[in-house]
Amino acid sequence: MKVFNDLADFSNDEIQALLELSNRLDAYPEPQALRGKVLSLLFLSPSLRTLASFQAAMTRLGGGSFVISPDMSIHGLETRPGIVMDGAAAEHIREAVPVIASYGDAIGIRAFAERKNLEKDMAEQEFAALTGLIDTPYINMESAMNHPCQNLADWKTMDDLDIPSNGGKFVLSWAYHPKALPLAVPASTLYTAARRGMDVTVLRPEGFELPEPLMQKASEAAAANGGSVTESDDRSEAMEGAHVIYAKSWSSTRHYGDRLKDQELRNELVDWCVDEPWFDNARDDCRFMHCLPVRRGVVVSEPVLDGPRSVVIPEARNRMLAQMAVLHQMLGGTS
Repeated sequence: MKVFNDLADFSNDEIQALLELSNRLDAYPEPQALRGKVLSLLFLSPSLRTLASFQAAMTRLGGGSFVISPDMSIHGLETRPGIVMDGAAAEHIREAVPVIASYGDAIGIRAFAERKNLEKDMAEQEFAALTGLIDTPYINMESAMNHPCQNLADWKTMDDLDIPSNGGKFVLSWAYHPKALPLAVPASTLYTAARRGMDVTVLRPEGFELPEPLMQKASEAAAANGGSVTESDDRSEAMEGAHVIYAKSWSSTRHYGDRLKDQELRNELVDWCVDEPWFDNARDDCRFMHCLPVRRGVVVSEPVLDGPRSVVIPEARNRMLAQMAVLHQMLGGTS
C-alpha cells in the first residue's frame, strides 16, 4: 500500500483484510513490526485523536514519528502560489512539504477545506496540490471531503458491536453547532455506511443537504452492496428502526462559504441536539456515534453521551487500531 486516501480506492476484500489485521494486532501485538520506520505527521489543521492515535500506533508497532504544525513549530507557512514572500511567513509549503516527507518512510497529512468554493473543495484541489509535491507513501488524515482513518475505525466499531451491514439502518444526522464545520466527516461517513451495505438516511434541515455528487457516490456504493441511501428532514421517520445515529454538524451547502448567511440559517436550529426523545422510534439498542470532539449540550445531551447508547470512547480507540493496520501494510509489516 502506497496511498491511504479514500475507502473508495479499496475493494471490499482489501477493507476486510485491514479490519482483520486491526483485530489481530489488538489481540496479538507486534512491537517490533515497524522497528526503524519513521512516520512524518503534518498537521495544517488541529487534532487531538488523530495526532495521539497515530503516535501511539507507531510506538506500539516499534516505529517512531514526529509532528510538524504551523501552530507548534514553524515560523509561519505560506501556501499561496506565485507570492512574493515579504510578509510574516518564513517558509513556503512547496519546500516545507517535500522536506518533511523526506525525513520519514511515510507521511500523514491533515488539511481542512478552505470552505470558500464548494466545487474546488469537492475536487480536493488543495490536498492534491500537497500530495503532488511528494513521492513518499502518504495517509490522508483528513482533507476537504475525506477522513478515511475515521471511516475505517467506524466500520470496525460497528463490526465490534455486531451491527448488521445488510439490513442495518444507519442515520447520519446533522446537529447544531455554533460554527460552520467541514464536510469531510459527513461526506465520507455517508459513503462508508453505504459501502458497508446499510440502509442509510441523511437526516438534515433544509439548507444543509449534502451535495448531489456525494449522494450519488454513496447511492452507487449502497446499490452495489445491498443497501440504500435516502434523505429526510423528518426526525421521527428517519429514526424508525435505526441501529445507529451518527451525529455531525456541517456547513450549509446552500450558503457554502457565506459565513453570515450560514449563521443566520443555523441560528434557528438549536433544537437539533440529539437527546433521548430522538430514540423513541429507534431500536432499543440503537447506538450513538460521533467522531469527537463533541460539544455537550449543543450537539448531544449529556444523558445520551454518557449513557449506554454512546460508543464514542471505543470508537475513538479504534482509530489507533485501524491506523495500526494501515501503517503495518504501508511500512512493511508482515501481514
